[in-house]
Amino acid sequence: MIIGVLTVEFELHGNDSLKGKRRIASSLKTKVRNTFNVSIAEVRNQDSLTRLSLAVVSVSNSERHLQSRLDKCLAMMEAVCPEEMTYSDIEFFAAE
Repeated sequence: MIIGVLTVEFELHGNDSLKGKRRIASSLKTKVRNTFNVSIAEVRNQDSLTRLSLAVVSVSNSERHLQSRLDKCLAMMEAVCPEEMTYSDIEFFAAE
């Protein structure tokens, strides 16, 4: 079993409330969850008004399949989110 983790950070320019950040995060999480059937959560910077950090996790028996799924997820997040993506990283972990 292989676990794939996609970590993404966005810079929320002009955001001045946690409510605005929560709206952006909720919309993005719902779209990703419904499209790719993955787990997604906010992982860092919960109190920051201008930074949004999300982690997407999926499990498979094929690293190639995970790479493809997480690449497509990253591309969709870039396309649907109007905010600036400042960081993205994909990691794989083997589990027994």
